[in-house]
Amino acid sequence: MNSRRKFLLQAPLGLIGAVAACSGDEKQAGGSAPPPGAPQAFGTGPLVGPDVSQATLEEAQKLVQVTMSKAEREQAAKSWRPNIASFYERRTGPRKVPLESDLAPATRWIPLGTAEHAATVRERFSRSKVDPGSLPASDDEIAFAPVTKLSRWIETKKLTSERLTKIYLERLTRFDPKLHCVITLCTETALAQAKKADAEIAAGKYRGPLHGIPWGAKDLLDTAGIATTYGAEPFRNRVPTADSAVAKRLNDAGAVLVAKLSLGALALNDIWFGGQTMNPWVIEEGSSGSSAGPGAATGAGLVGFAIGSDTQGSIVSPSVRCGVTGLRPTFGRVPRTGAMTLSWTCDKLGPMARSVEDTMLVLHAISGPDAGDLASVSAALDFDASADVKGLRVGFAPAWFKESPSTDVDRAALEKVRALGMNTVEVAFPDLPYDSLNIILFAEAAAAFEELTLSGATSQFKAQVNDGWPNLFRQARFLSAVDFVQADRMRRKVANEMARVMSQVDMLLVPSLRDDMLVISSFTGHPSLTFRAGFVQIAEARSDWAPDPAHPLPKFSPPRRVPHGVTLLGQLFGEGTICRAGVALERALGVAAENPGGFK
Repeated sequence: MNSRRKFLLQAPLGLIGAVAACSGDEKQAGGSAPPPGAPQAFGTGPLVGPDVSQATLEEAQKLVQVTMSKAEREQAAKSWRPNIASFYERRTGPRKVPLESDLAPATRWIPLGTAEHAATVRERFSRSKVDPGSLPASDDEIAFAPVTKLSRWIETKKLTSERLTKIYLERLTRFDPKLHCVITLCTETALAQAKKADAEIAAGKYRGPLHGIPWGAKDLLDTAGIATTYGAEPFRNRVPTADSAVAKRLNDAGAVLVAKLSLGALALNDIWFGGQTMNPWVIEEGSSGSSAGPGAATGAGLVGFAIGSDTQGSIVSPSVRCGVTGLRPTFGRVPRTGAMTLSWTCDKLGPMARSVEDTMLVLHAISGPDAGDLASVSAALDFDASADVKGLRVGFAPAWFKESPSTDVDRAALEKVRALGMNTVEVAFPDLPYDSLNIILFAEAAAAFEELTLSGATSQFKAQVNDGWPNLFRQARFLSAVDFVQADRMRRKVANEMARVMSQVDMLLVPSLRDDMLVISSFTGHPSLTFRAGFVQIAEARSDWAPDPAHPLPKFSPPRRVPHGVTLLGQLFGEGTICRAGVALERALGVAAENPGGFK
């Protein structure tokens, strides 16, 4: 890039270029060749691209919220072709450059203090030693059991992986017409994996707590030879040739893939090309998203556990609505190699299950760096399911527990924290426009699916609504690059504030769907644990989508009783601590065992 000094030295050539643009001269803007040794200057490039008038810029400045005088617009318009238009050659030609889908940006997000935190966490993993009891006689009861029990029954040969796999395959087939949560049922491969698991266990080769456990993958994780569709019409016939890093690690752990589960198209909300995924607790409402299928299938007892993804609430929200436990890891802990990219700096992969400890059993298997994900890091996991929680410092913002979306369940959970001997600490965040950070998310998402947008393939999407990706991708083309950089700088400011708050506590307890905390923690990269803490009454179905007066949501009289979850936010790489507290709270609250009706 030319320096400011060189640019100023060549100002006369820039003036010649502007004059050439005014006269319509289609030759080199700089006129005659410069003398030997003269550096290239801005404004002396070839005249390319369409003419831009000051009227064009007058309208465009409304999109980016800037104000220029008439003279400034005229100057900008006249010099647009030699100054700016050539920057778009990468996609407009003549030298177009295709960007491969697995090509990450040169810059990457590094959460504040990542290296320091990773270095101070010790490696320790101790699961609970609770006797799972005798194997239930009912297949339905077996299906709803948490992995902590399923794994012990398989390890002690009270239950075979083949039997458990057949139970889940049958339930997936029977209940998918109600939930619309399955994109691809993996019957043949699942049964083959289950038989292999049983043979290994019989031979004394037990791989660990996930060996023989059937699981479901959000359909943005590549699986070799099995369709991975992203839930989106243009990709419904896409079949990868290699496993994603997470799928490979679960295969190595002996887990059995039974289904590719639905997600809102390209990881937004709960509508995909097969319909809308529904909530097993209230079949008239969507399951929330974008990890819609993992939430619904786990909640309805159709899989042992699932893998979801979270960019900004896509594990948290369906976990709340479907009454399951979702663990969104620290950014960088779980590699995203072979997973669909929506946002290079916000995407995270994590487990969804029926108990807090279940999520840790899965996280233990999928953690660690991979060469295919430049943001992945090596970080120890410190978890002891039986460790005491007394004295842990739990931060909370008092105002957040007095206003929506907080409920009595949130407030009761805060009291239970105190009853368990943990110390509550009042914290406060500055009043900043946190949603301004979403410039980064929208720009990265639009970049990830640029070809889809420019080719017009977004017209194939089922959801053509104002808040759907097709419209948002198109709008994102008009976001300012300068504002993107400023948002990135603000992101660091927010990370500094988060570091200040987290220096006072071991974790935060927050209402799960508090928008500013979803945005803050998603961009700073902190881990979160969302788990069922109680039940609330709803008189109207809920939706992730913007209200549509033409299609009102169903109302319920009498109101419906549904689960509600709370969220613990941890230190960077502090998943072990929040899950230790989560295990204690889960036991004390005593509401995790109830299952939705209609799935027996």
